[in-house]
Amino acid sequence: MKTFRIRILLALVFLTAINLNGQNAVVRWNGIASTTIVSNGKQASVSSGVWFAYVHLAVYDAVNAIDPRFQPYVYEGDAQAGASQDAAVAAAAHRVLVHYFSAQQPSLDAQFNSFLGAIPDSPGNVAAGVAIGEEAAQALIAARASDGLLANVPYTPLYGTGFWQPTPPLFGPPLTPWLAKMQPFTMLSADQFLPEEGPPALNSQEWIDDYNQVKALGAANSAIRTPAQTEIGRFWTEHTGQQFARAFRNLATQKALSTSDTARLMAMLWTGFADAGIGCWNAKFSFNFWRPVTAIRAGGGNPDLVGDPNWSPLGSTPSHPEYPAAHGCGTGAVATILSRYFGTQHLSFSVDSLVTGKVHNFDSTNDLIEEVEQARIYAGFHYHHSVAQGRRLGVKVAHHMLSNFFKARGEADDESEHDDR
Repeated sequence: MKTFRIRILLALVFLTAINLNGQNAVVRWNGIASTTIVSNGKQASVSSGVWFAYVHLAVYDAVNAIDPRFQPYVYEGDAQAGASQDAAVAAAAHRVLVHYFSAQQPSLDAQFNSFLGAIPDSPGNVAAGVAIGEEAAQALIAARASDGLLANVPYTPLYGTGFWQPTPPLFGPPLTPWLAKMQPFTMLSADQFLPEEGPPALNSQEWIDDYNQVKALGAANSAIRTPAQTEIGRFWTEHTGQQFARAFRNLATQKALSTSDTARLMAMLWTGFADAGIGCWNAKFSFNFWRPVTAIRAGGGNPDLVGDPNWSPLGSTPSHPEYPAAHGCGTGAVATILSRYFGTQHLSFSVDSLVTGKVHNFDSTNDLIEEVEQARIYAGFHYHHSVAQGRRLGVKVAHHMLSNFFKARGEADDESEHDDR
């Protein structure tokens, strides 16, 4: 009994330590943003990154005005001496979230006021921080006023072999076609990194190999996919923005990053994720390639392939064109940013999933992207060529961003080319 009480006490001490570390204002407000954007706002998996980027770019500029170590994104104001960073974070995030999710203002106001009331600083310093946060948020909102968010972008599916069609079970319209035309945050245009090569030709050996691989491994009733592979396939079907938000918060807490460093890391991750999503959607709606569930039920458009009219994937196919794989794009960007920020690919971190209830531990950013690539095949969503090309797109987006944004003050821009692996 005594040993049990000691274990409980140690567990409570550990949880208290985590809670104290979690008081980092950027981490706290990322959690509030996730609830606002995803849980309450119901924004889609990839496009949610746009709103996360809005929040964290404003937070980054606000904190950077107080601790000016890096190049600003939009706002270049000067903070009053002693201005509270925590208050600046809260004010910037709150203002952006209220602007884009006005229906949630009562809840956001309550959380904002509660957060300010708990800041252990003088009223003058808190007020100065709030002023900076408000200014940074308004500057970001003004800069993005006509960026194409939620624009009416009509899309009519192209009928015929090889083209995307609405997929079962809902056969719904494509998600967020406006994202394909949106003004990026760091790219020169939405099509800057459009893949030079499209999906494999339907008469190619690569197509035959990719088709047969996902048909065998991605089927709901696959006879060759192992239980571990099934869990991996399902693990990554959670809402990507929500899942990554938790992982990013946990990583910042685990590394005990300062408020300023967390603000920069979050801005980099979410901006890279958002731009990778924009570039990916531009490519998806340019190539309009069919999903495995459509291709396999139709026989793959090749006489050397065997179709299955009853084939279903392990997961429920996302409602948008297949090529390239969105999770490959986003995770390619995220993995590249993490390895550059921490100066190594050999980074230990964890990701959990609300779908499977499991935690996956990684020893490198390369392990992360490789698992995600396999997961999209196991889930029956994508072909190998698509996930590989998605990764390439995301890596290119990240390299371009890191060469031109979020740099130390005085550091010159670098337009040099980078290898995408």
